[in-house]
Amino acid sequence: MAAAQALEMHRPDQAAGQLAPVLSSYPDHPEVLRLHASLLSMRGEHRAALRDMHRALEQRPQEAMYHNAFAIFLAEAGELDQAIECLRRACELQPGFVMAWYNLGLFLTRSARFDEARNALRRAVTLAPDYAAARAQLADLLRMDNFRDEAIAEYRKLLAEQPWAGMAWWGLAEIKTLRLDTSDSDAIQRALAHPRANDGDRIAMGFALAKALDDQGRYAESLQALAAANEIARRHRTWNAAAVATTIDAIRSATCTADAGQDLGSEVIFIVGMPRSGSTLIEQILASHSSVEGAAELTDLPLLIAEESNRRKKSYPAWLADMSAMDWRQLGQRYLERTARWRKSRPMFTDKLPNNWMHIGMIRAMLPGARIVISRRDALETCFSCYRQYFPGNDYTRTFSDLASYWRSFDAAASYWAQKDHVRVYQHVYEDLLKDPETKIRELLAFCGLPFEETCLRFNETQRAIGTPSAMQVREPLRADTARGPRYGNLLNPLRQALGLPAMDH
Repeated sequence: MAAAQALEMHRPDQAAGQLAPVLSSYPDHPEVLRLHASLLSMRGEHRAALRDMHRALEQRPQEAMYHNAFAIFLAEAGELDQAIECLRRACELQPGFVMAWYNLGLFLTRSARFDEARNALRRAVTLAPDYAAARAQLADLLRMDNFRDEAIAEYRKLLAEQPWAGMAWWGLAEIKTLRLDTSDSDAIQRALAHPRANDGDRIAMGFALAKALDDQGRYAESLQALAAANEIARRHRTWNAAAVATTIDAIRSATCTADAGQDLGSEVIFIVGMPRSGSTLIEQILASHSSVEGAAELTDLPLLIAEESNRRKKSYPAWLADMSAMDWRQLGQRYLERTARWRKSRPMFTDKLPNNWMHIGMIRAMLPGARIVISRRDALETCFSCYRQYFPGNDYTRTFSDLASYWRSFDAAASYWAQKDHVRVYQHVYEDLLKDPETKIRELLAFCGLPFEETCLRFNETQRAIGTPSAMQVREPLRADTARGPRYGNLLNPLRQALGLPAMDH
């Protein structure tokens, strides 16, 4: 029980110490194996976690909880299809198992099987109407799938019953085309003081409040709300900007050379860059082409990095220099095997995980035929947009100084690779697209080796689910009035100073 509590609190070292004597005495007990699998998964040892959980499941094949746990480990290892089948089995064994239906909805969403996901989430909500996470996830899915009014209604319904539900408030704020008025901002401020609101709720509500105040032109108050929300988030997770910058420099400096077949990976288009820089717009343009599947933010490359680190017993990027040409080719083939499902209906696909900009050298070595599109936008606009966005996992967005440090690392890497390898690496500038959309879209398609199609100019008409904060925006024609720097004026001078930009007088 102590080990389970430590795992729940994300304290793997403490859990390992408490689990060690039990594991030594009862190495084959299914509960011990399940807890050990959780520990291994938390440490990124996904294959070992799956082995232990499989041994546990073999002993308790009729227990839905074990199928649910195995599914979670499969998903963390990137095996979504198997995870979904495991959850279906859990739901068959225990039809009232709410968490299994909820997880099934989550993983079906990640697999872009949205109709099935809606059914699973609706089942979870029917079984547990008070389960806020399931209700919010259902509303999120409706938003992603462009059921705007239904999503709004679902968020509002949840908030009428649980006004402190932070993720519902943030879900409304994520509908960028929805203006939040004073009744919303007043309701959020009341909810922030609700006794049932936890820090997670307050963080999400703080970002929603900032969006509402921004909608109302109350810019100074919006910044105050953002500072308060980011401060709460920093209490729970810190960011070491200097250490991260050093690691990123080491990754970029590592030599990744390979003589793998030059066409390996030619079916992949990586879209990389800072979040909120226009990467979703790039993907929407490309996914409007008849030959390209928009696969969104795939985790396959980071999972491959973790697997290789575990296999070599070395941390990344220390093992990059040890890789032979054959090693790189095998890694590239593993990536293509993992992502094969995205090429079932169209020959090419996009991988839009933003932080993959750190790994451009690695991508070039393992998939020399891949195209890499770097999404760039004005530094101030990009960083401020990141600061305004609720990113539970992006801890560098909490302060202007951390954001500026991260931006400088990105800028250095992007400039380096664009100059070093312009044949396979292309910088797509958001502001240039606004000035001359057709020319820039034609250039983008040509770089990707795609013939021009008129549908790419009408990208906002393309019907597909989009799981990023820009979901509603990319379904509208291009707008030239999205910059916030002029609106906030000298209020953003601290960010300008952090970025080394001149201050504004007003």
